[in-house]
Amino acid sequence: MRICLVYDCLFPHTVGGAERWYRSLAERLAADGHEVTYLTLRQWDRGEDPGVEGVDVRVVGPRMHLYSSPGRRRILPPVVFGAGVLCHLIRHGARYEVVHTCSFPYFSLLAAALARRRRRYRLVVDWFEVWSRQYWREYLGTLGGDAGWLVQRLCARLPQRAFCFSRLYAARLREEGLRGELTMLAGVYDGPLEAHEVREPDPVIVFAGRHIPEKQVPAIVPAFVRARERIPQLRATILGDGPERAEVIRLVGELDLDGAVEVPGFVPSERVDEDIARALCMLLPSRREGYGLVVIEAAASGTPSVVVAGPDNAAVELVSEGENGFIAESAAPEDLAAAILRVHDAGPALRDSTTAWFARNAQRLSLAASLEIALAVYGHALSARS
Repeated sequence: MRICLVYDCLFPHTVGGAERWYRSLAERLAADGHEVTYLTLRQWDRGEDPGVEGVDVRVVGPRMHLYSSPGRRRILPPVVFGAGVLCHLIRHGARYEVVHTCSFPYFSLLAAALARRRRRYRLVVDWFEVWSRQYWREYLGTLGGDAGWLVQRLCARLPQRAFCFSRLYAARLREEGLRGELTMLAGVYDGPLEAHEVREPDPVIVFAGRHIPEKQVPAIVPAFVRARERIPQLRATILGDGPERAEVIRLVGELDLDGAVEVPGFVPSERVDEDIARALCMLLPSRREGYGLVVIEAAASGTPSVVVAGPDNAAVELVSEGENGFIAESAAPEDLAAAILRVHDAGPALRDSTTAWFARNAQRLSLAASLEIALAVYGHALSARS
């Protein structure tokens, strides 16, 4: 089968859940003997191998900064990428039987839908997130937000086969007007399906991710101070980088927490795994998550998670209250601290139940299971085309 994957980022040149999904999907399809092309923006030096074995990686746009300083997506790169995708598919689209694209950042999806009118490939679309009109306005202001919401709404109504990774966004996609078939993909977890050896935790809470406004990383620091009133030996490790890391460091200094809170920036994945495995809990105060892969990765080590309730946070779907973690009512210091203390008070029994939760759900939440579903959809699409 001849398949074209479309995403403006490529793991590990950029890091994120969607990047890992498309990289793994490309490698698995190529390993199974399919002819795979991957369209993306350049994120490496000219002449350098992007490093995806068996996959034809095509650059359809130059290297560009995807984010502005506040951590918001810039408008120009998606427009440039969409134009590059359109040009490629008009010229080469007849080669492909399936074009599989991420919905965001939308212009590439619009390009794939427009080129399909001439090339007749089947269009498969991943919807990791579907933003509400209110959230669009918070993100881009009233005028820009309304424009973004209308573009998203247009994309939802295009003829397509849709994939969703959470019940939250599947329901919202239907509300936005999707009329075609929608398939749930439960997982993108790509680690071992057997739980790691459960370790006795150190008194440390760990965050791992980008320091952008949606993640609410600075909220960890005052919550840590509140929790430490009851657990004096408690420490925190805040991994990752982004525009809000400076604020995190400022709060650590202002509250005289040097030595108790570590903010090392980006670290190797082995360090991330080790820190999470030894943690009392993995703390994810994000108010918007399309999935929440780190919750599953933490559970693989028996480490429970603390996430925050919110209308745009699909990570709560991965937490069974009291079994593999807790859901804080908000990112306010008292709410996050209360959830951390609940983890501490639950003791070893919570780590045992977290391990049992992972054992029951690992296969369902695995990347392999989602890949099998995707391949079945490709085959169905090919049959329908024939």
